[in-house]
Amino acid sequence: MNLWHLEIPAPVALAIMAALGYLISRWKRPPANDLLVRSRRELKRAQAVAVELEKIAWDVRQNLAKHHTSVSRFKERVSRLSEGHCEATWKELCREAENILRPTLQLATQIASAYDQIRQQGASLMTFTEVRTDPLTGVNNRRGLDETLIAQLAMMTRYNSFFSIVMLDIDHFKQVNDREGHLTGDRVLQELARLIDESVRETDLVGRYGGEEFIIIMPQTDLAGACIFTERLRADVADRLTVTISGGVTAARETDTPETLLSRVDAALYAAKTAGRNRIFSHVDNVVQPVTVVPDAEPVPASEASALPCMR
Repeated sequence: MNLWHLEIPAPVALAIMAALGYLISRWKRPPANDLLVRSRRELKRAQAVAVELEKIAWDVRQNLAKHHTSVSRFKERVSRLSEGHCEATWKELCREAENILRPTLQLATQIASAYDQIRQQGASLMTFTEVRTDPLTGVNNRRGLDETLIAQLAMMTRYNSFFSIVMLDIDHFKQVNDREGHLTGDRVLQELARLIDESVRETDLVGRYGGEEFIIIMPQTDLAGACIFTERLRADVADRLTVTISGGVTAARETDTPETLLSRVDAALYAAKTAGRNRIFSHVDNVVQPVTVVPDAEPVPASEASALPCMR
């Protein structure tokens, strides 16, 4: 309908359009209660990051102070040696160099560790910036996910740490949009994002991978723990929301790149979809197998999982 063809005065027409825009935005906006809960949760997570950064800074100061004492002692001894001209001076200098070398190498290792810890906490801080936040759901966007994956893989390579990754997809989401409209679809995405965010730990990262897909990065979590969590989340979604989800789970390997890791978890998700939806599959030892106990779900070779026909 064109308001101008109804011969409504321009100021009135503009006022009607503004009012409609306001009502629509209010309808799509999360309720104040939800915003309050999310704000409290985000503040708690920010406080945890602040505590970790403070601890890292304290450790660095302590280590630097200790090393400064060692360096001062080394400097004094070298100065004393420079005043003498005996044959033993060279041997004594070698001993002093050996004495300072050990704490220096130790400090270098400590600083490298602190650097990586700061990078990890920096990745957590990135999740509070708008450029890494999905505007609809409030969780991380693809950029935030990519940067966190790179940081986690770097930590794994340097310190032999470990983590798992989960990929979730809303079942029959296209039907929700087609049958009930995109505004309802947006509301479903927001509700699911909120439920996931409430279920994870403060150290986990939740992101919207694209469309109706979400990813959870779980530091210091092995495959078994990630599977238990994801299956519990799947059951909660089926119980509390109007939709169900399917999911894939895998643990990171030392040889992984972001692409290989995402490829494995995506293959597990496809297998879960093909097996009937509303279930979780894991990718382990090149085999994709069900986490959800269902009689009709059989393990699938990983080489075949990504080629299975599936309508998400």
